[in-house]
Amino acid sequence: MALKLLQPGCQPLGQFDALDSEALTIKGGEIATFTSVLYPPTGTDRAAEDVFSDGYLNPANTLKRVAATRTVPTTKRPLMLTDDGITGYGTLFGTVVGGTVGQQVNGPLPTQVTGAVLGPHTATGSGKWSLWHLPGLYAVSLDATDAGVGSSVTDGLQPTNSSLDAGAALTWVPNSTTGGQLTPVGSTNSAGNTVVVARFVDFETNGSLVTTPNFLVAALNSPSGNVSSVGPKNLQYCTIYFNPPVT
Repeated sequence: MALKLLQPGCQPLGQFDALDSEALTIKGGEIATFTSVLYPPTGTDRAAEDVFSDGYLNPANTLKRVAATRTVPTTKRPLMLTDDGITGYGTLFGTVVGGTVGQQVNGPLPTQVTGAVLGPHTATGSGKWSLWHLPGLYAVSLDATDAGVGSSVTDGLQPTNSSLDAGAALTWVPNSTTGGQLTPVGSTNSAGNTVVVARFVDFETNGSLVTTPNFLVAALNSPSGNVSSVGPKNLQYCTIYFNPPVT
């Protein structure tokens, strides 16, 4: 869904060309790093024209250029947060509301936004990601953090994980399927990755009172008779203190 800047480092490191295969796959808040790709005609990864003005020769005298990736080995540095996506990034025309005879209604949770998105991914066109590298307070939507494994889903970076406590060490998923997603150290999807990039603070709602949630207005003696309308808060974001290692 999105990366939210709460009290971030002063400014992002910059905007960098992303691998073609990953450029439009991020939601915002995943861990990313740098990799290299070959220049044409040997390489096929494309980039905006300004990117082709820079590059380097590796020891084999092969011309390469830098690219950003969310598939991050545990030894790679630097480590940064991605800041691009679709939902939550102000797409041009929002999402469909109404649809066929008014059946399409979007709720406040990411999983409840089922209407077609009427706007492109923010990396469309440039093929670049904005990357944040400085320590600070950030929030990542829960659809972009590790969902855990199994039917009980108790070991991911989700409110269902009862073992999480404030200050818990966070690392990232190193594989390419959900690569870069934040996850607790020791979780199943961390695959043994113990490099701490952030600390867990808490889970939060979207902070909006415009879409008034049931827990603020419902009562056990509601005239509607819907006793079950009283429910928990709809948590949508994980707040983290991001402080990645530099070596």
